[in-house]
Amino acid sequence: MVYTMECDLKAAKALIGNVSTLADLIDYQAGSVVSRTIIDRDVGTVTLFAFDKGEGLSEHTTPFDALVYLVDGSAEITISGKRHKLSAGQMIIMPANEPHALRALTPYKMVLVMIRSNEK
Repeated sequence: MVYTMECDLKAAKALIGNVSTLADLIDYQAGSVVSRTIIDRDVGTVTLFAFDKGEGLSEHTTPFDALVYLVDGSAEITISGKRHKLSAGQMIIMPANEPHALRALTPYKMVLVMIRSNEK
């Protein structure tokens, strides 16, 4: 099950200009994937996710590159059939229009940065 926290404008504004710890901005929920939008603009988004062990996102594509940075735990990220094991402190870029999927090897938290542009 996927839970999405609404992008609360007041909560998002409270983050601006203040020091925060990413791992503290979202909590795990048993048997679920939880997301919290940190920045939502026309040019891109920054979203924080918390995956319980064994949870994931099935294979899909997006029209834009996306950077994934693991804050906590470990995950398997598959891009175009190639599996990558990541742990806290590591990142990977999922290229636009390439099929990718995510699966929690342990409970993990990640930041997803999506840039909505095809320009290079």
